[in-house]
Amino acid sequence: MSRGAGISRGTKGVGALLGAAALLAGVVPAAVAAPAAPSAPAAEVIPGTDTATPALVDGINEPAKSGSAAAAAVGHLADKQSRYRIGNPGANLKAVSAQTGKGGTETVRLQQKYKGIDVLGGQYVVRMENKAGKRAVVGTSGKYFTELDTATTSTVSEKTAVERAVAAVNRELSGKNLSLKDVRKAQGQKSRAATALTGSAGRLVVLPQGKGVLTRQVTVKGNHPVTGEAVLRQVFIDARAGFPVLQYSSIKTFGNKTAKGAAPKAAAAKKAAGVLDAGDATGTGVKTDGTKVDLNLYFNTSRKEYTLSDYVRMKPTSGNTITTWDARGVEAEDAAGKWPSGIKEFGSPVQDFGKDATDAGAIDAQWAATQVYDYYKAKHNRDSLDGRGMTINSLVGVTNGGQPWVNAFWDGQKMVYGVGDDEYKPLASDVDVVGHEMTHGVVENTANLVYAGQSGALNEAVADYFGNAIDTNASGTSMDDPESGLLGEDLCRTLSKRECALRDLNDGRTTSKDFLGVGYNVDNGGVHLNSTIFSGALWDIRQDLDKDLADAIVYKALSEYLTPLDGFTEGRNAVIAAAKDLKATAKQQNVIKRSFNAHGIVPGWEDAMGMDSDTLLGKLNTAGTGAGAGGGAYAVSKSDDEGSEPYSVHVGRTDGKGASKVISPNDGRYHVYPATDGKNVVWAAYGTTSIDVLVRPIAGGPAKKIWSSYTNLSGLRIDGDLVVWEEYDPFGGRHAAYKNLKTGEQAYVDGGRYHLSSALPSVKDGKVAYAKLWPVNGEYQLDVELLDTRTRKTSILPQNAVVDSLGQTAVSKTHVSWLVDEVAFGPMAVRRANLDGTKLIDLSPEAGDKALYAFDLTASETAVTVNSQLPDTQYRNETLPKLWQFDAAGTREGERVSCNRGDQSYASADTGSRVVWIDGTTSNTDLVVRDRAAGRC
Repeated sequence: MSRGAGISRGTKGVGALLGAAALLAGVVPAAVAAPAAPSAPAAEVIPGTDTATPALVDGINEPAKSGSAAAAAVGHLADKQSRYRIGNPGANLKAVSAQTGKGGTETVRLQQKYKGIDVLGGQYVVRMENKAGKRAVVGTSGKYFTELDTATTSTVSEKTAVERAVAAVNRELSGKNLSLKDVRKAQGQKSRAATALTGSAGRLVVLPQGKGVLTRQVTVKGNHPVTGEAVLRQVFIDARAGFPVLQYSSIKTFGNKTAKGAAPKAAAAKKAAGVLDAGDATGTGVKTDGTKVDLNLYFNTSRKEYTLSDYVRMKPTSGNTITTWDARGVEAEDAAGKWPSGIKEFGSPVQDFGKDATDAGAIDAQWAATQVYDYYKAKHNRDSLDGRGMTINSLVGVTNGGQPWVNAFWDGQKMVYGVGDDEYKPLASDVDVVGHEMTHGVVENTANLVYAGQSGALNEAVADYFGNAIDTNASGTSMDDPESGLLGEDLCRTLSKRECALRDLNDGRTTSKDFLGVGYNVDNGGVHLNSTIFSGALWDIRQDLDKDLADAIVYKALSEYLTPLDGFTEGRNAVIAAAKDLKATAKQQNVIKRSFNAHGIVPGWEDAMGMDSDTLLGKLNTAGTGAGAGGGAYAVSKSDDEGSEPYSVHVGRTDGKGASKVISPNDGRYHVYPATDGKNVVWAAYGTTSIDVLVRPIAGGPAKKIWSSYTNLSGLRIDGDLVVWEEYDPFGGRHAAYKNLKTGEQAYVDGGRYHLSSALPSVKDGKVAYAKLWPVNGEYQLDVELLDTRTRKTSILPQNAVVDSLGQTAVSKTHVSWLVDEVAFGPMAVRRANLDGTKLIDLSPEAGDKALYAFDLTASETAVTVNSQLPDTQYRNETLPKLWQFDAAGTREGERVSCNRGDQSYASADTGSRVVWIDGTTSNTDLVVRDRAAGRC
């Protein structure tokens, strides 16, 4: 399990099939026995990764106990101890669902417990058939982690866990820039931006990494501190040291682009309003494409109007409704993970809904939701998203920051659709969008694929597949149509379908050419970036087989085989096994296998990822910890190969010679954010009550504590006797600080005053450069300031215009480099000046084709390296963080440092053009190096 770029990378290899003689009891040797009855087919056993429990067992037919399905499932695992290696299943497994299907099939999902604590993604599935009172187990699959051996008592308080979770989310979402938006924070006011995020402590959870990591799960809610978009994140704080080891979004979006209330229960709302069954009615509405459709409505006697509430479809089962709510003017952040107060079902005084409902997207949302319900009920006998007739609620007309919002999401309880804009219609205007979001609800109530890394990409792939399957069925689109694989193609007002579409399941992407290794800070670990590799294989299957058979196979794989941490390899195995279970012919099974092969989803595919850089230290298994380089040395945080140990700081040579060594103490804390000048290493140590700054000579000697923070810090740098960093005050303000190791002098460069902010410091030869937000003639402005710690003199470096935002600084012996934005919300210029402010030049412009959307910077005496991430309408390799390098003298254009496919982050300059960075290409978060830029890619 890799912490840096995906919870589960999938099975690395598929074990050989075991013969019937090894698995089946009672087979009489042919040399002795009389003619035997035909033997049963050989069982298929696929080993698990880093566990003694199989990932999949198929082709069996073994008697099971009577009684409840859950008890029979647990009993089977206990009886077959030699196969499953699950000790005391009755205590270590808890049934979370038992699903009954056609032909007496039973599927039981069992959650793994470790000494009473849930294991994230630890789920095992037992499939049975129950006919004529006789029950038999026909297969099992999932992940049960047999190697766990970890603490079960938290030593970090819930208060500290929440504080650090909120700080971690804020740090990731805020980016590295200091902008004029931070003025109110600098004044110490509790503005909306400063108090946007809140956290609530949840349960203890064991992350199944190696021997396990005990964590406190914290839910962080609010609005994005920069964009204002809704935030709903799950953060897992190490319960023994307080470091955020994992975080991902719970909001499952389609695109890339008041008092609290509770969602009403249909029956209760109906009774409270005095509405009787006689209120059932029918009516019509017009979708945004001009099509008039029939609708089931409800007449609300208290409001004296017809509402978009369909009580008819689920009346025979749960009595719940399919309802569309008028959420015009509601902010996305107020709809994520909570029910906005004051909203009502979309209503009309007459049965024929008018233009108002059409323009809001309400007719599309209601009609499409019924189509999705009908599809799952008719094709898969599934009653609503949870299979038990849950209410289906859709909110339409949602905005973001008071502005049009082009997106949609499922938040675990409802669908939320943006109002659209001048080009995009309301987001419910395409059936595949509605089908996609509602399928997230189906996934959550079946395999519950964790929305991060490969399992998250699988989640997106399944949502795309069924969303498009429902759309093509509803529209009558042929699978041979070249546009059949487009998603969101009907959302636009003027663009063609292909220009409008957000994804294409026929894009032909493969693991070998297109899989992108990224950290969780990018697209939740690539959930959209990599999804069409898998959904493309599924779509090929639907095009080459009977589409109803393909849908049945994929649904069976989802509902009966897949478990929360499964990746692409497990997904392939599940689909193939489901096809066999549905009696697909050998020819049809070969079609399925060829489809996966064509998209590169084959055993061991992850081991073939190539890079043009040299690996200094592989498989870091860390997240958000950075790297440092200088004086021919590197420093980086690393866990063990399983990712279960608290992070340690490793140092080594940037030329790759010799072995790395651990320089931090093995004291149970997380040692992170390291930096080095080639002689000393400085880093932060996360403990239960404080975050300490430690320094130690590479040549040897004790580690010394030079600072303690009780809020949060980042941006550590060291040069000689001077260490700099950035600290956050309780109000969200930022303050650059330094300490002289020789004299003991320490100070905030801005005095730590709440009405000022300073950030993004760098250090060289006793000089500290940093971004500064301060009042000038009654108005706040941003500047880059240079402080000479020997003389205490400061100087402001020149700019070309009024600055809106500043990025990372980098000071060398002769010049200072920094990122600057003088036109809000766009690229940033890469600027450089001599130490005295002369020879101000832009190595890269802020506008034009060559401008970079830069967010980080590092520099040596001769080269400036920049991290840039290109905004785009779709996720692809070109939009990931990439490194560009410039000659510090400004004599040549920027060049790509590396052509690696995957994200490139936390760059740190050594000497000359040599730079090290953390690379996500292999999904292992490797520390890599290049001595010179690769040029064009």
